[in-house]
Amino acid sequence: AASAPPKKVVAPTVSQINAEYVTQLANKYWAPHVKKKLSFDSKVIEDVYTKEIVRSKFAIRKIMLLEFSQYLENYLWMNYSPEVSSKAYLMSICCMVNEKFRENVPAWETFKKKPVHFPFFFKCILEASLVENDSEYSLHEQTVLLLFLDHCFNSLEVDLIRGQVQQLISLPMWMALQPKRLEQELKKTPKLRKFWNLIKKNDEKMDEETRMRAYQERRFLSQLIQKFISVLKSIPVSGPISMDKVHYCERFIELMLDLEALLPTRRWFNTVLDDSHLVVHCYLSSLAKREKEGHLFCQLLDMLKFYTGFEINDQTGNALTENEMTTIHYDRITSLQRAAFAHFPELYDFALSNVAAVDTRDSLVKLFGPLSSNVLHQVASYLCLLPTLPDGQDSTYEKEFLLELLVSRHERRISQIQQLNQMPLYPTEKIIWDENIVPTEYYSGEGCLALPKLNLQFLTLHDYLLRNFNLFRLESTYEIRQDIEDSVSRMKPWLSEYGGVVFGGWARMAQPIVSFTVVEVAKPNIGENWPMRVRADVTINLNVRDNIKDEWEGLRKHDVCFLITVRPTQPYGTKFDRRRPFVEQTGLVYVRGCEIQGMLDEKGRVIEEGPEPKPRLKGDCRTYRVFLDPNQYQQDMTNTIQNGAEDVYETFNIIMRRKPKENNFKAVLETIRNLMNTDCVVPDWLHDIILGYGDPSSAHYSKMPNQIATLDFNDTFLSIDHLKASFPGYNIKVTVDNPALQIPPFR
Repeated sequence: AASAPPKKVVAPTVSQINAEYVTQLANKYWAPHVKKKLSFDSKVIEDVYTKEIVRSKFAIRKIMLLEFSQYLENYLWMNYSPEVSSKAYLMSICCMVNEKFRENVPAWETFKKKPVHFPFFFKCILEASLVENDSEYSLHEQTVLLLFLDHCFNSLEVDLIRGQVQQLISLPMWMALQPKRLEQELKKTPKLRKFWNLIKKNDEKMDEETRMRAYQERRFLSQLIQKFISVLKSIPVSGPISMDKVHYCERFIELMLDLEALLPTRRWFNTVLDDSHLVVHCYLSSLAKREKEGHLFCQLLDMLKFYTGFEINDQTGNALTENEMTTIHYDRITSLQRAAFAHFPELYDFALSNVAAVDTRDSLVKLFGPLSSNVLHQVASYLCLLPTLPDGQDSTYEKEFLLELLVSRHERRISQIQQLNQMPLYPTEKIIWDENIVPTEYYSGEGCLALPKLNLQFLTLHDYLLRNFNLFRLESTYEIRQDIEDSVSRMKPWLSEYGGVVFGGWARMAQPIVSFTVVEVAKPNIGENWPMRVRADVTINLNVRDNIKDEWEGLRKHDVCFLITVRPTQPYGTKFDRRRPFVEQTGLVYVRGCEIQGMLDEKGRVIEEGPEPKPRLKGDCRTYRVFLDPNQYQQDMTNTIQNGAEDVYETFNIIMRRKPKENNFKAVLETIRNLMNTDCVVPDWLHDIILGYGDPSSAHYSKMPNQIATLDFNDTFLSIDHLKASFPGYNIKVTVDNPALQIPPFR
């Protein structure tokens, strides 16, 4: 099911809408244009839910029609009250709100108009989300609820929503932490202990019912995490799998991601998430090991892992510097070493080593691998990661989990900026045809994507730039995919009788490669592990019409081309079917980007661009000197040496160019990356507003502390009349009344 191409959701026609059962019901009960409506009947809601929504397995078409008929505004919410609330009622409202978000239309307006019963409704949703057995709420229904909650957490700018969500994500949610961990966190920030004691005092004043309700709200997210872990563990490593469970897990990780990527929700939740060891459970789960069904889950999980370790101080919201991150890492390792030295004689070697010698993943696994589960549990409990192991009892945790918990927490991590600098800027075949990252044009908004979201708020400037970097990179990848598919399918690569490739067609924007050689791999800069530059020569035979030949010869410095390897499996003369997957039909294996340095003359020198006319070259063979991406080259070579993979750079057989106007993506990405490598990019007065915090009007010049009292306009205005004409609707005050003296320059 996962590999079926996404279908385009076609909007239904008027006659189809009128023929639907939903429309007939709407005309009786809630359509705005009907004068005499029947009175409210909760059975209608039950009917619509079971017959239309559940029976069609939540088909977008049915829900789209309901939303189009204004079901939520004119029937559901208008008549909602605690007395008529039921499972079908709650689920119908959630489906409608989710549909509004899918269609990108304002969703909360109805609730703002009649906010009375919203708190009760929200409480019912929370209770329904925690239901353990599938008989009450199926997993598909619980996934709908998760999506609804996700929309709530992403709508904190709406006062009504914020009022309800605030209870779930404020400081009292730390009640769900283990007592030892809580103590450790409060010790770090003395100010918090004051607040904590206040919360305790207030709790004592509450009556029993209020206290119970507060208790449920505070523990809601940690209970939801526990419920998710039990669903995750019920997925087998192999054999048949319930896709409902997979979708539930994907949506859940998406919810966690959105909570982590917003400062107001992250502030206290990050500690709770860390205390639940969710990321470790996920990486060790069967779903993560299933290649096909777990692919999207793993991508979302990588994003979650990135955000859980994001370089930001959760309490203050300030970005952490490289030094502060290193200090945090060293503190963690040294506290582990102290625990080892004090209580575990078998770890003396580890306790007395220097940090750099023991903080890689391999060395930690080597040191802690031989220990028993009980010892590992004790180490973890000394670090307040797990509850204390009672004397004489065995640990209930698996050894694999305990080892991963200690290793993933203490291994050396690459800083965000280093990760970015080591990233290739050109997309490769792995990204170009990955539906989760670069969806086809028919993305209907149903599934979840492993993409960063552009919200109203961002964690830090780095986060803001990084999300834009990733999204821009993938947007340009989508266009590149279309260009490659177009050019390569026009060239009609077929399998020749001798096992090679034969091209049955031709393309204006692509040519077969005659020869390709890497001519220079420069030494790395100090502190980097990738070459400073990598250059190669590509030879093609331009036996084509003159105007196309001119286009190829007109390739200029910095133009981006793509080197492609195809190994077709179809015999000569096979027709290409546009409906079937492109990669299988053409046998496309590799795609790598490169940047033109110039064309070579007869002596093998690069023809420089300048005023003098270009030399006329004889024959049809042309050779181009190109720059390859050093990061990509480094990754490919490492893969060849360590895993015995084939050398990508000896296989290319097509070079493809793109229209210069659409081809500036590499320059844009490089600029964003350079911006992220510089220290201060944005002035203080604009910083918070870009990240979506504070008062938007505070950046207005009238609110600035250092306003300029006078400004010399020099020769901007030619005369007093020109000055007056430049400010229509304003009254110009003059210091001298004599017109003869009213001459520029004005101040």
